[in-house]
Amino acid sequence: MTSRNRNMDMSSGPLFKKILIFALPIMAMNILQLMFNTADMVVVGHFSGSKALAAVGSTGALINLIVNLFMGLSVGTTVIVAQDYGAGKLADVSKSVHTSIAISIIGGLIVMIMGIVLCKPLLNMMGTPEDIIGLSVLYMKIYFISTPATMVYNFAAGILRAAGDSRRPMYYLLVTGTLHVIFNLLFVIVFHMSVAGVACATVISEYLSVLLIMLCLYRCDGAIRFVPRKLHIDVNKLKVIVRIGLPAGMQGLMFSISNVLIQSAINSFGSTMVAASSAASNVENYVGTTMNAYYNSAIAFTGQNMGARKYDRIDTIAKVCTVLIFATWILLGGAILLFGGQMIGIYTSDRSVIELGKLRMNIMMAAYFTCGVMNVYPGITRGMGYSIMPMISTLVGACIMRIVWLDTVFAWHPTEIMLFTCYPVTWALAGIGQVGIFFYARRQIRRHPALNLRQ
Repeated sequence: MTSRNRNMDMSSGPLFKKILIFALPIMAMNILQLMFNTADMVVVGHFSGSKALAAVGSTGALINLIVNLFMGLSVGTTVIVAQDYGAGKLADVSKSVHTSIAISIIGGLIVMIMGIVLCKPLLNMMGTPEDIIGLSVLYMKIYFISTPATMVYNFAAGILRAAGDSRRPMYYLLVTGTLHVIFNLLFVIVFHMSVAGVACATVISEYLSVLLIMLCLYRCDGAIRFVPRKLHIDVNKLKVIVRIGLPAGMQGLMFSISNVLIQSAINSFGSTMVAASSAASNVENYVGTTMNAYYNSAIAFTGQNMGARKYDRIDTIAKVCTVLIFATWILLGGAILLFGGQMIGIYTSDRSVIELGKLRMNIMMAAYFTCGVMNVYPGITRGMGYSIMPMISTLVGACIMRIVWLDTVFAWHPTEIMLFTCYPVTWALAGIGQVGIFFYARRQIRRHPALNLRQ
């Protein structure tokens, strides 16, 4: 089967069916990634103890803080490739592909060095409990060796999605993720490597993933084919990728900063609370990562329809994504509310950890649809070429308001409930802003269509 047969025409035909078909492999890929992260936590939680579980779980917000700025540039890659692909500009698609891969290699190396050097001082700044900080530092230093591979994989997957192929990245992750779990069990149970074992398993699986996806791009037909001798940075394409991707990266960075501050507050309750919040967050992420598939779909579909100048279809994309957000919240969020205790029990048998984890999940799931709206609508807006305004909405509605909440409401009533309520309140505020920005961008592209295809 050629790459053309695998690629979906997003600018014609019924959108609900196409978006769902396109989103399902991304959803499966995201869930697989999360399952492999879950495997890390389950294995260390059961075979190395709750402190090892807390050590792995406490690093997530900090890892995202260091990684997200560069990872956001992959959004620019998806948008520019999708718009050029939809407009039939195949020479421009090829330039974007090779520029993107070059950026991802450079960005991955920078992130690796930053992560290894900064992890210990940043963990200390976050107030990581003394009884787990040594394990946390060890885990992060090994983990960051994988970031060049992770960066290249995500950029390459964005290229394939922009051309309408969301399946092959899922297949590669299925293979390498299965090996990841096998290595987890081998390193932790057989070799007793604890957190170092799960970190080493991550490094091996990420480099296998990037090998498979780059071979895929090398063997592709047409404009998205990767040719090593063409690897360079095209200045004009770089400008567009940065214009769209940098605000997305800054949004992720600022969001991560607010999450780091919340993680610091969680740390103040001790390692039991850290373990409970880590396990609960991992369960909640199954809902969030499902909704993230709609975000990636929205970027690709909107980008191709912008390139094809079929602006009316963008309204339908927004409606379909909204329906999918609510359906996901009702089905998956409801399951977590009903069976949350049993889900936390997968990670640990510690009753105090399970009870605290259930408390967090009940608060989160009550309004998790607002998180979906906050995350998915920026994908539509960025697909239209507007990236700064979604960043501002997240900055004000989520990041700044979280800091305000921590300094006021939580400072006045420093309880677990007041801490976790911070999430749904700020999701709702940012979500309202993102919907408003979508309607503004929608009106602008109808008034000034030529200005929105600057690349």
